[in-house]
Amino acid sequence: MDILNALVAFLNFVFIPAAAYGAQLALGALGVTLIYGILRFSNFAHGDTMAFGTAITILVTWGLQALGISLGPLPTALLALPVGIAATALLVLATDRAVYRFYRVQKAAPIILVMASVGVMFLMNGLTRLLIGVDEQRFADGERFVINVRDFKAMTGLAEGLALKTTQLLTLVIAILVVWALFWFLNRTKSGKAMRAYSDNEDLALLSGIDPEKVVRLTWIIAAALATIAGVLYGLDKAFKPFNYFQILLPIFAAAIVGGLGNPLGAIAGGFVVAFSEVAITYPWLKIAGYLFPGWQPDGLLQLLGTEYKFAVSFVILIVVLLFKPTGLFRGKSV
Repeated sequence: MDILNALVAFLNFVFIPAAAYGAQLALGALGVTLIYGILRFSNFAHGDTMAFGTAITILVTWGLQALGISLGPLPTALLALPVGIAATALLVLATDRAVYRFYRVQKAAPIILVMASVGVMFLMNGLTRLLIGVDEQRFADGERFVINVRDFKAMTGLAEGLALKTTQLLTLVIAILVVWALFWFLNRTKSGKAMRAYSDNEDLALLSGIDPEKVVRLTWIIAAALATIAGVLYGLDKAFKPFNYFQILLPIFAAAIVGGLGNPLGAIAGGFVVAFSEVAITYPWLKIAGYLFPGWQPDGLLQLLGTEYKFAVSFVILIVVLLFKPTGLFRGKSV
């Protein structure tokens, strides 16, 4: 029974939270890697794009709730999500037209586009705070748990309970559907194949008659959709606060670089590598060790780092990959 209790504790405090967090990072990293692979620059405004899309979704969610509209056991934010995606897509398309297009026409060096994205990041951050404020917002409604601790204990007779939040299950299901839809689009549609050709060889793609402006627009729209979905899922699972989305930019970039910048499959793998590393290193393993080794009385919590240092884990992973394998696990573009 102690082994089963240890397994349930592992699932409850490590595996399930890390899997949900990894799916959120993977969706965010997919947007980063698409922009890097096709538009050829690192978009530092991606975290605040996530925040803006989530803020719009929250505002629409509040409006629907005021009208008495809901999805029953599911979060009302799912109904508001298309509006958030559309608003974010319009914003990034306007930003591209006002800022990035000029540098693209001038064939400016990628570092100039990166610096421009830093400026856009601050503007988006200010816009988001103006729209919804700086305080923490919780907007998840509906059923909170798919499996709760009390029912699980009563059903199994174990001392350790398992909790599976609705938002965690939704995150995993939606991430799988979104990734499947993205890969289907990139591999089976004419527009998706044009985007891949443009990414592989821009000059050859132009000679083949591919419209570069259409590819750019599609890239921004898909990146906006991925950013908004990732941001809303992250906010539902935890809470929404604009500054949190600025902080999450580091693990998202770490995930994209670990997997290989420009490689969508690598972005997904990198998201889970970073998430499981962060959770495993900052989790106190004392409870699980107590189940596995009943007679052992360790002095500490068996925690490598406190949770306040979880972003340091992403930073270390990022530095190690840049030093020893800059193309990432799946051989993306060298950073």
